[in-house]
Amino acid sequence: MSVRRWVWAGLLLLGVGMLGYSLWPRPAPPAPEAAPPPLHQASPPILFAERTVPIPEDNPQTPAKVELGRRLFYDTRLSKDGSVACASCHKPEFAFSDGGKPVSTGIFGRKGLRNAPTLTNVAFRRHLFWEGRSPRLELQAVGPLTAHDEMGLEPEELAQKLGAIPEYARAFQEVFGQPPSLKAVTYAIAAFERTLVSYNSPFDRYQAGDDSAMSQAALRGMELFFSEKGDCFHCHVGPDFTDDEPRNTALYTVYKDIGLARATGKDEDVGKFKTPTLRNVALTAPYMHDGSIQTLREAVQHYNRGGEPNLNADALIRPLGLTDPEVDDLVAFLESLTDRSFTTNPAFLPPKNEGVSR
Repeated sequence: MSVRRWVWAGLLLLGVGMLGYSLWPRPAPPAPEAAPPPLHQASPPILFAERTVPIPEDNPQTPAKVELGRRLFYDTRLSKDGSVACASCHKPEFAFSDGGKPVSTGIFGRKGLRNAPTLTNVAFRRHLFWEGRSPRLELQAVGPLTAHDEMGLEPEELAQKLGAIPEYARAFQEVFGQPPSLKAVTYAIAAFERTLVSYNSPFDRYQAGDDSAMSQAALRGMELFFSEKGDCFHCHVGPDFTDDEPRNTALYTVYKDIGLARATGKDEDVGKFKTPTLRNVALTAPYMHDGSIQTLREAVQHYNRGGEPNLNADALIRPLGLTDPEVDDLVAFLESLTDRSFTTNPAFLPPKNEGVSR
């Protein structure tokens, strides 16, 4: 082979080699040294202030509709015997829960079957009632208004009763362009309930940059909450600390109230109830669907033990092995989710001088 051919062959091999080098994945640069972990690990970043309340197209918000809904929410005349309003079971001072009562009392002293849940940020819930059987507030409100052991009015009776009250007849005409009806009542109440937004707890202020907003115990509890050891965050997730999904938390070995199975008829749904929000949870005792757990510490201890033996228990239910100080810290974190401005907001409280029975 001539010298020229050797030179060209060498250049060709060099070119192929350089091309191959340029196409071959280069090794990643060495990772920088990890910064030391912060003393208190913050929870996953959530921009609470930027959340927009979802409003259904068929029920747009107006100030007049919200105000009508507020008046209806606090009016006992929406019940058959004139003794029960929505606010009878959803009291603002208890974050719109029933304040210490395992189950609520309806008309004629009748007892309900389940604990009244908080209405904190209820506009964001995808499923309503303990088994999640209602997809929106307008439909949910029909339940208590007509239930035998709650407010107990038939639709026609409700319409006639409100239509005979001049201020309501006038208000419904102004807001809906029609006389009172069950549908209009539920749409007005739902409009008011969508204003019940709460994002001003110590936890929220800490997230916004106020390092003094939470106690040291609450900060330690927050670390536990968002860790695999505390294991709370899988179900109590997102801005409202709920996945809105039905789960069996092994509260009992045998459930008297079968939960979701009442709606689906499926054995695997026995004992499943919707994960509740933890916002303002310190104000909403007692806990669980039947109000059977009296304190936050007892609730944490239930999960720490891994619940009771139950074949339908959620896969995430297991003994956690938390020490007593760790349980105390978790409780301190849960208490830091309390928004006192929510319970005292004048826009959420009973209307004054409106001639409405409360």
